[in-house]
Amino acid sequence: MDKNKEMTYESAIKRLEEIVDLLEKNEVSLDESMKLFEEGTKLTAFCSEKLKNAQQKITELTKE
Repeated sequence: MDKNKEMTYESAIKRLEEIVDLLEKNEVSLDESMKLFEEGTKLTAFCSEKLKNAQQKITELTKE
């Protein structure tokens, strides 16, 4: 992923799908698997935060 571009929820989900696919194939080394797992954990946290923020925004808008 290009670090210069701001990550979107959609791009994070796409990368998570790629990581899951790579890990399911069992074609990467243990070290690479650990790096992918770490990246996936960070992406999951990012997506969770994005969803939480969207939910808060919707809640605020529906109160008005």
